[in-house]
Amino acid sequence: LLITGSQVLLKGAVGIAESFGVSEAVIGLTLVAVGTSLPELSISVIAAFRRHADVAIGNILGSNIFNLLGILGISALLQPLPVHERILQFDQWVMLGTSLILLVFLYTGSRLGRLEGGLLLMGYIAYVGLSFTVFGT
Repeated sequence: LLITGSQVLLKGAVGIAESFGVSEAVIGLTLVAVGTSLPELSISVIAAFRRHADVAIGNILGSNIFNLLGILGISALLQPLPVHERILQFDQWVMLGTSLILLVFLYTGSRLGRLEGGLLLMGYIAYVGLSFTVFGT
């Protein structure tokens, strides 16, 4: 049900975004990313409530590493992938900066608390806001 629900949400959100003229890059970097990450989010939340922090962090890091190296690598092997200019100018730097921030959070206390979680969530909200206002079309 979780997978089916996320697929329905994803299809609806993409349809609405396309009807408003939102670019494919913004749709992929926000709506598709959230829609495909909902199962991981639910597993991580359950793991956090059960005090299995390693499962929660490992799930997120493992999924992102696999998506970047495995899925992107296989896709590029099958068909060369053009990289949108917006990704080169903005998104890769956001991803690099976020990775560095996460590295600092994990090493300066070996714990992700509510403060760090809130900062990461606010950063994502700011990223989505910039994606739709500055790069929306």
